[in-house]
Amino acid sequence: MYRSCTKCGKIHDVKYKCDVVVTKRKYNKKNSQEHKLRNTTAWTYKAREMKERAGYLCEVCKAEGVYTYNGLEVHHIEKLKDEPTKLLDDDNLITLCVFHHKLADKGMLNEGYLRKLVEIRENNNLISKLLKGIFSFFENIPFINSIYI
Repeated sequence: MYRSCTKCGKIHDVKYKCDVVVTKRKYNKKNSQEHKLRNTTAWTYKAREMKERAGYLCEVCKAEGVYTYNGLEVHHIEKLKDEPTKLLDDDNLITLCVFHHKLADKGMLNEGYLRKLVEIRENNNLISKLLKGIFSFFENIPFINSIYI
């Protein structure tokens, strides 16, 4: 039997002991500019939208063939303290599990790789929107609906 790990967010056998050390991320100051930006309604809605676009899965794990859906966070590829204007920029945001978010914050995940994953996500979303539009177009044609009914 498998379950989602509370430490790393990946799916393991029940008997598997995960050796990932969980540490709480600390933001430097509650009065900092980043903290103020993160605590806005616009950011809350954007983070929710980005998780939805990623299919509620970590995008790095998904690229590796693992489906991690616990402990998802939205990461700014270009740090918010360096570029506060990119707070809500879709091209600068990626959904990651806690483990990969920590790696990204430490600079252990290549920025180019993360941008490539964002590009793949955007292309997949565009294709699915086009397909939905095509299917809805054909659903509205009475002749075609009568053939399949």
